[in-house]
Amino acid sequence: MPIVPSGRPRPRHRRAGQARPGQAVTKRGVYGEGVHDEPIDPFTGDPADSAAGRHDSGGPALDPLSDAERQEVLEDLADLEIYQALLAPIGVRGLVIKCEDCEEPHYFSWDLLRGNLRHLLSSGHPRVHEPAYDPDPDHYVTWDYARGYADGVHDTLSEGTDEEPDTNR
Repeated sequence: MPIVPSGRPRPRHRRAGQARPGQAVTKRGVYGEGVHDEPIDPFTGDPADSAAGRHDSGGPALDPLSDAERQEVLEDLADLEIYQALLAPIGVRGLVIKCEDCEEPHYFSWDLLRGNLRHLLSSGHPRVHEPAYDPDPDHYVTWDYARGYADGVHDTLSEGTDEEPDTNR
């Protein structure tokens, strides 16, 4: 064992999970174990939670999505992929949606909105949500803007393909 200036032996570094002599080895968690893909409701178990019973808290069960509603959510997910591919490279961070409940705009990053739509597919109900804290509205667009942008890109790319070939050459 190397000697430190005080004259006492300096302990060697041990790898994570390596026991000291006479010490039992305890198993550590696996990397990524217990990590959630979606945000965790910070009010779970709070008796003052006004949203208690609206989600998986043992409250009244909600009707599952109809086939038509499920198809709409799947189409929204597909559209979201296109919108992100086109708009993220020019600095758009996500979409803004006017909330029907609170009448305020809610700003959703691409990943959060994707997670919310997947949650809706799997559970049949939307997540409880809060408006983003101090978002920069310049970095978010509406669904309609994103749809129009995607349509414009599509039309621009297909301009030469719809015309009849010039046979006068």
